[in-house]
Amino acid sequence: MILLWFLSAGFFAFSQAPPPAQSHCGDCRWNSVRAIGLRQKRRVPPPNLPSWSTPILESVASIGLLFFLFLGPRARPLLHSVPGRRPPAIAAAGIYPPLRLRSAHRLAFVLRKTIDGADKVGYGQYLVFMGVALSITAFPVLARILAELKLLTTRVGETAMAAAFNDVVAWVLLALAVALAGNGGNGPKKSPLVSLWVLLSGVAFVAFMMLAIRPVMARIARRCSPEHDSIDEGLICLTLAGVLVSGFVTDFIGIHSIFGGFVFGLTIPKGDFARHLIERIEDFVSGLLLPLYFASSGLKTNVAKIKGAEAWGLLALVVGTACAGKILGTFVVAMACKIPAREAITLGVLMNTKGLVELIVLNIGKEKKVLNDEVFAILVLMALFTTFITTPTVMAIYKPARGVSSRSHRHLQSAASETIKDELRLLACVHGPGNIPSLINFIESTRSTGKSRLKLYIMHLVKLTERSSSIVMVQQARKNGFPFINKLRRDALHDQVAVAFQTYGQLGRVSVRPATAISALATMHEDICHVAENKSASMIILPFHKTWRKMTNGGDDEVENVGHEWREVNQRVLKDAPCSVAMLVDRGFGGGSQQTPGPTATVVQRVCIVFFGGPDDREALELGGRMAEHPAVKVTVVRFVEKKGLEGNNGIILRPSPNKCREKSYSFSTAILNREKEKELDERVAAEFRSKWDGVVEYVEKVASNIVDGVLAIGRCGDYNLVVVGKGRFPSSMVAQLADRQAEHAELGPIGDLLASSGQGIVSSVLVVQQHDMAHTEEVPVSKIPSIENDPRTAHGPPSPVEIHRDLV
Repeated sequence: MILLWFLSAGFFAFSQAPPPAQSHCGDCRWNSVRAIGLRQKRRVPPPNLPSWSTPILESVASIGLLFFLFLGPRARPLLHSVPGRRPPAIAAAGIYPPLRLRSAHRLAFVLRKTIDGADKVGYGQYLVFMGVALSITAFPVLARILAELKLLTTRVGETAMAAAFNDVVAWVLLALAVALAGNGGNGPKKSPLVSLWVLLSGVAFVAFMMLAIRPVMARIARRCSPEHDSIDEGLICLTLAGVLVSGFVTDFIGIHSIFGGFVFGLTIPKGDFARHLIERIEDFVSGLLLPLYFASSGLKTNVAKIKGAEAWGLLALVVGTACAGKILGTFVVAMACKIPAREAITLGVLMNTKGLVELIVLNIGKEKKVLNDEVFAILVLMALFTTFITTPTVMAIYKPARGVSSRSHRHLQSAASETIKDELRLLACVHGPGNIPSLINFIESTRSTGKSRLKLYIMHLVKLTERSSSIVMVQQARKNGFPFINKLRRDALHDQVAVAFQTYGQLGRVSVRPATAISALATMHEDICHVAENKSASMIILPFHKTWRKMTNGGDDEVENVGHEWREVNQRVLKDAPCSVAMLVDRGFGGGSQQTPGPTATVVQRVCIVFFGGPDDREALELGGRMAEHPAVKVTVVRFVEKKGLEGNNGIILRPSPNKCREKSYSFSTAILNREKEKELDERVAAEFRSKWDGVVEYVEKVASNIVDGVLAIGRCGDYNLVVVGKGRFPSSMVAQLADRQAEHAELGPIGDLLASSGQGIVSSVLVVQQHDMAHTEEVPVSKIPSIENDPRTAHGPPSPVEIHRDLV
């Protein structure tokens, strides 16, 4: 929204330039315009909105602002989490120095003496407005920045939010400034008694609202509690009308109408009634009405007024004064409160955040004729600059490193050989209720009925939105900056996803721990990887960004896509995960007439493990072994082998091609492994699996005459509910034949992409497994070379590991 305001301001500044005159030479058009302007000595009026539209735009924008300020107190996170005297002292440090330091007085003096028309109002009124403008901290913008940086529930974030109560102090100072401003530079001056009367009336209004209206609103809120069947629409309308009445009263008193909306918002108690109010009007106000206020403010901002070295020097002076007073003042007091220096300077930068509240102050100052066009433009640019530098500055000086430790080497095969094999820990991620049936069915199929226990961590992934109420959700879902597992199972029971998995956890030997990750999608993978490492999970289960659902008319499958951004989240998890990762491509797994398998149920799930060889396929085979322990799951292993006599005549080289598009080309590991040793491991693992599950698991070997047709036949036949494949980052020579195939979903690997592609007639769900191994973290797209002998690089010896990816003979 600020960007919309900024663009509107730039557009209006451009429109202030004189229109080009008609001329025969395009190169001299502007010169002719300038000459005409000098001769006529008159200013050509710029194109503007129709005169009748301006009052309508400003009225609608004011109503949006009024309701936004009404919602503000209800959307605030709890501010009592940081006890002690630190937050008030730090907040006072942010307000006091800009108002009292000699530099602030000098700034007001310089602006009044330098800018024409700035001295038409009294020095006291001017100083109060300038002090509020330089001292204020924008609470909504600060909360949003902290949430995006995952600092909202850290010590720094909680201190900054608790110290941001100066937002309330700013409203008091703003009311004082409005009372003192009178008519600004126009009209008769107000008597000091009138200003005193306005202040006393404002105090009486606040007292009346807190003592008389607040108990009434508490009774209304109790009538709208969950015990009642429905919420009376008349009470909702009455409350919204009360916002308008409160704004009218404060405007009649002489204080701005938004002050009435803000105070009325303080009378609404927290609870279901407040939540329903937010749900009803927040999107409408924030999505439509409030942007109109930014657009209206942009139309009032004439950046062209700032011209010449003197004006830009004043802008630099204002920015420097605002930053120095706020940052240095907060830093000194924070150090006195024994806060570490790095956190103290971070608090100073955070407290210097400007935003909507700053814009409101400036607009009121312009409306009251206290600030002229040039001062208004300078202060608007100051607010933009201080807000834009907050995030990169905080990231540079404080944001903690969130990379995953390289100490973790966890996957199913390692867990099976360690002492923790009696407990398998899985982290399952969920986008929404639509992922629940298939995920529960998969988790149940991996639940051993023997001595091994299953501990399941469920993480509900929620995108951080622009809504103010999402900030409250972030605080409830995080602890010390990270998602935390709700061991007591209290608040999470209100979540539909958590309720479903908690119910499933009651069926048997499954311990379920829910968590919610509310983050910007660009950093969502950090939360997933952190919880996986912190809880020592052996595997992360991710939902694919596409799901297939049967249409009601019995037609072809219908694809539901949650968006490309969620696909990028999965890609980043695959790259940075501290353990193995399994991505579930759902085509109705767990849906239809099938039931969730239980220990005494008949076979309802048929699983096929496709095995080509390599670390990822061996991990998939290990997972198939756990599924085979469940009596309600029938496992079939299909191993593709090369035709006898062709093993040594089918040489393929994969050469790194970094310039290839990663979205359309498969990427393979750059690690150089011993090919013979890998074959031995494949044979040993396959032999151990056959001997262990002989008679329980069906084992089939297929000659790989045509890999694509063979794999597609498995997915199309309908004999299997789930097909499990390895990603194949270190592929066998059979899988390497598909390296040049154009990928639809490159992150799934060649075999997984074949089974997940649309339009292939696949009816089975697909699980793509990636084994965690630090040696395979680096992946690059490759180009396939049919034979070593045909490569000119090998004319004088064997290929270099740098020039050619690896020999897959």
